[in-house]
Amino acid sequence: MKMPKNSKKYRLGVIGGGVMARAIVTGAAGRGLLPPAAVCICEPDAAKRGAFSAEGFCVTTDARSLASDCEFLLFAVKPQTFPEVAAILRGAALPVIVSIMAGKTKGSVRSALGLDEGAKVARVMPNLPCSAGEGMSGVDADGLSEEEKNFVFGLFSAVGRAEEVSERLLDAVTGLSGSGPAYVYLFLDSLVKAGVGQGLTEEQARIFALQTVKGGAAYAEQSGKPFGDLIAAVSSKGGTTLAALSSLEKDDFAGAVSRAVEAAVKRAKEIAE
Repeated sequence: MKMPKNSKKYRLGVIGGGVMARAIVTGAAGRGLLPPAAVCICEPDAAKRGAFSAEGFCVTTDARSLASDCEFLLFAVKPQTFPEVAAILRGAALPVIVSIMAGKTKGSVRSALGLDEGAKVARVMPNLPCSAGEGMSGVDADGLSEEEKNFVFGLFSAVGRAEEVSERLLDAVTGLSGSGPAYVYLFLDSLVKAGVGQGLTEEQARIFALQTVKGGAAYAEQSGKPFGDLIAAVSSKGGTTLAALSSLEKDDFAGAVSRAVEAAVKRAKEIAE
């Protein structure tokens, strides 16, 4: 993407150089959305700065200067760390803000930074698979111009799929897809342990479990069929799958998943308070 005339020094500034920040900027660079030289990351850890610098990204420890030098400022810090960062930036002239902090509303971000209601803030909830280019991001870019929205959606589409949702639904997105990869990994870990319990080696069980989940998801997406129909397609009357499904139903598997998502959503709302 070409840099607009009379632009600031960087197209994108990033506060925080963790796993998600790395996934986003390397994904954007890899897709040609942004050259590394158009991105600057503010990160206190010297080792992380060195890793970004080695890939051609600008690095700094001066968040306030970075904010004045970029067109978009991505907050990729933990919600608990945000008050400390906000104190450094409060009162500064800030560009368009993009926040991936769980639970932090656009209003709370503006308030912490001393911004008025008209300040442009986009809120995004991505997830860990962004690191593999297969992420899922919920995006609320209401209030941004079309060009600004296109940039935000392009940034997160570079590392997976980005869907527009209203801010009031972002906590639900957090509970479903933001935290969701951990549920998948727990399920995979349980499958592997169950396979080992039935005589497979751990390596064998991992191969079978990973491909089963990967293939199942791919087929569900490709077919577009309701999940109930897909379950029925695997289930023969009196067969092994029905025996397994009966056991899961007895243990209230669906209820356990629902309660887990609800707990994550509740925690997201608590963080916002």
